[in-house]
Amino acid sequence: MPPIRCSSLPRLNLYLNPLFLLSNSSFSPRRFPISRRSLIANPRTLSSFASAKSATDNGASGGGRSGAISPPLVSEEVQKIDVNPPKGTRDFPPEDMRLRNWLFNHFKEVSSMFGFEEVDFPVLESEALFVRKAGEEIRDQLYCFEDRGNRRVALRPELTPSLARLVIQKGKSVPLPLKWFAVGQCWRYERMTRGRRREHYQWNMDILGVPEVTAEAELISSIVTFFKRIGITASDVGFRVSSRKLLQEVLRWYSIPENLFGKVCIIIDKIEKIPIDEIKRELKSTGLSEEAIEELLQVLSIKSLMKLEEKLGGACEAVADLKKLFSLAEEFGYSEWIQFDASIVRGLAYYTGIVFEGFDREGKLRAICGGGRYDRLLSTFGGDDIPACGFGFGDAVIVELLKEKGLLPELSLEVDNIVCALDDDLQGVAARVATLLRDKGQSVDLVLESKPLKWVFKRAARTNAQRLILVGTTEWQKGMVSVKILSSGEQYEIKLDELE
Repeated sequence: MPPIRCSSLPRLNLYLNPLFLLSNSSFSPRRFPISRRSLIANPRTLSSFASAKSATDNGASGGGRSGAISPPLVSEEVQKIDVNPPKGTRDFPPEDMRLRNWLFNHFKEVSSMFGFEEVDFPVLESEALFVRKAGEEIRDQLYCFEDRGNRRVALRPELTPSLARLVIQKGKSVPLPLKWFAVGQCWRYERMTRGRRREHYQWNMDILGVPEVTAEAELISSIVTFFKRIGITASDVGFRVSSRKLLQEVLRWYSIPENLFGKVCIIIDKIEKIPIDEIKRELKSTGLSEEAIEELLQVLSIKSLMKLEEKLGGACEAVADLKKLFSLAEEFGYSEWIQFDASIVRGLAYYTGIVFEGFDREGKLRAICGGGRYDRLLSTFGGDDIPACGFGFGDAVIVELLKEKGLLPELSLEVDNIVCALDDDLQGVAARVATLLRDKGQSVDLVLESKPLKWVFKRAARTNAQRLILVGTTEWQKGMVSVKILSSGEQYEIKLDELE
């Protein structure tokens, strides 16, 4: 039998007709159903089919096989998506990005002023890094899932456990003390309020290897320095300071097991969030006696370091630490910023000593920042404990505070030059001018298409350009360009090699 020429067969349309399989013996068609969805899954493939059909119909020959299958394009209804970001998250258009960069630059500059080195960690971490057994809220706020390798992972809700993991990984290869800082995105599925979102960026500064209270004093000093840089004063913000050793002392009086300490701290941290009767009920559920609960609440109500010393005695380690911290605050020059408040314990289980919390004195916002000592965190991950302390400072609350105080900076786009060709043939010359200025470290907004001068001047005003550089035919014939200083209106011509 002579071979069958493809061109002698009728052209098949895969979208409208069934597929035929031709038998050499009888040419009888065998019918196979084809999923329409599978045939239109790849628009790029359809486009190439359509191009092939067009070429064939027009008699074009590009070396391809004749009679190629060329199905027509099939239009599908485009489903509209919700253009808003997921609830609790944010977009950062240019104006918001300028504010974010301004804030982050202050975070980083202050950290560098205090001799800290920058680090970072994966946003995606092992879930085990954040799941602790102390009843913390954070366990129920994790964005966690099982990846394709059957590993339990989570988007980090905070940075400190990642820091601990990295320190353990590095081991003795890094000399102590460590002074590290990070600015990273964190995720928590929590109830949203003013200044509280489901994603936020957090500035952390941590000191590892220093057991003395001088480390906490240095950290608070860095935050005060940051506040001063952005216009926040001691009348706007303060720090409540306490020590978890106070709770340990009271629990020791009543022979409360040490393994209950973390749970008690988590409950105490809710004092300003839920009714006191609920606090008592939760404390009782841990096994504390009513007498121990009343004594504990009495100590937590103390707002004076002198009264605390009268209650616990001068030999108490917590009292000694706090007295040292307040003495150092005088030397650092921020004593007016801090106050003692025994009820501050912070909500994370790993804190072991001094704890502090930045607050809005008008009481309109939640905690601005917080931190403390966590000397025993590394051993919970299998490492050797190192004396450590640090703080976390979110980006959302501070922006709300700056709005409240009218201190948000006006940050507009600014470029040094706007360069425009007055003729299409001179677009290449304009690109050369832009490159020359960029090589000298100047910012240039190059007009990339033919635009009237009125549009160019509006663009220059919107970008706050300092100079407008025009490349015109007459000037360029002399090897020159026209320069206009936009602030004064001064205008002149200059040779390209003399342009600064």
